[in-house]
Amino acid sequence: MGKAKRWYDFLWIWSIVYFSLGFFNILFAWLGLIDFIVPLLFAIAAGNKHFCNRYCGRAQLFSVLGAKLSRGKVTPRALSSKWFRYGFLAFFLTMFANMLFQTYLVARGAQGLHQAVKLFWTFRVPWKWAYAAGTLPAGLEWIAQFSYGFYSLMLTSTLIGLIVMVLFRPRSWCTFCPMGTMTQTICKLKAR
Repeated sequence: MGKAKRWYDFLWIWSIVYFSLGFFNILFAWLGLIDFIVPLLFAIAAGNKHFCNRYCGRAQLFSVLGAKLSRGKVTPRALSSKWFRYGFLAFFLTMFANMLFQTYLVARGAQGLHQAVKLFWTFRVPWKWAYAAGTLPAGLEWIAQFSYGFYSLMLTSTLIGLIVMVLFRPRSWCTFCPMGTMTQTICKLKAR
């Protein structure tokens, strides 16, 4: 008989709910900050990676989908190498900083709201149905701009995870996930 499921074994549903909500209303993208803040709190407060190992909805989603879709091939060592992980983290943080800068420009009135999701940090996909002009009071369009940028980051990283899930093992993304790299670094620093 199989192991009894616990409440956190169903957190993969959170990933589906998150992307579904953001598809219809981009302002729900702010909920993704939970996936940024909580792992860091686990690492800082407890000095462990329990979030990554047990509570990460995205990792669980890859496990669930990977049971049927993954080729099950060994993840190349290059993807889990220190150089690749920290290089990808630096690239990811650069893209995050760029997203914050674009949000700042909208907040300052230097540019208008870009109602598009950027996939793979390159391809702009119009996403106008997810935000109606005037939803937010004048001067607060930066909230929507942050939403578009953050949703883009979350969607792109999930798509990358799905690609490596199909090509290799289900949780291959976890070997170079930026949040995993950050929490691992925090845990190592706390252990000193």
